[in-house]
Amino acid sequence: MSQAPASTEPPDVVRLLADEVRWKLVTALARSDRRVRELVQIVGVPYNLVSYHLKQLKQHDLVAEHRSSRDARDIYYCLDIDALRDSYRLSADAVHPAIRDVPSSEEFGTEGGNAKRPRVLILCTHNSARSQMAEGILRSMSNGAVDVWSAGSAPTTVNPDAVAAMARAGIDISNQRSKSMSDFVGQQFDYVITVCDSVREACPMFPGAPERIHWSFADPSDIGDPKARAEAFDATVIGLSNRFRHLLTLINRERNRPGG
Repeated sequence: MSQAPASTEPPDVVRLLADEVRWKLVTALARSDRRVRELVQIVGVPYNLVSYHLKQLKQHDLVAEHRSSRDARDIYYCLDIDALRDSYRLSADAVHPAIRDVPSSEEFGTEGGNAKRPRVLILCTHNSARSQMAEGILRSMSNGAVDVWSAGSAPTTVNPDAVAAMARAGIDISNQRSKSMSDFVGQQFDYVITVCDSVREACPMFPGAPERIHWSFADPSDIGDPKARAEAFDATVIGLSNRFRHLLTLINRERNRPGG
């Protein structure tokens, strides 16, 4: 599963609406059809500039014009909201499909039954907290449709605070065990995710050119005060869950793509 190359050019609608005058025109037309002289007053720029920017919007089929039925000398401009919405969706998709299309965890795994199961490896230093929680979260959110493992560069044991935080979130990781990163060297994965800064530098290369992702999470185990430590573990669960919601959008897109 290869990583799609980033586009070097922003979508047309992004470039169009990045201009302040065109943005003002679009927002003015979102509420009502208007004539050029009205738009001149609203936008506060000369007639020729308003006409120029309206022409740009028309060329991209975002704005249409029609003559007044009362006075044929007047032309009304209107915003095609459906076309604008579709353009926005396409531009959002060009950045990341999660911006516009976030499947719930209940929906994941209901499609693409014949698709290859994605393989994900999550790494941190001790494989005791962050990566263990991440493994449990991804397994739960994907409804088991993703093969997921976690490991550490210097594995120890699963932190009881991590087990407790996950239990508060409704996920049981009490049967998970710490594993060594070296146990997985030579295996193929679609995604290799590092969740601590230290292991990112020590992460080995894996065959098959998996997409490497780094999420910089502080180790909640380092906090001394028990109450603050528990809060930090809970915050880490929330942070990891949010990251995986977005990642699952990509994974779901890939596994349901023809030939994916």
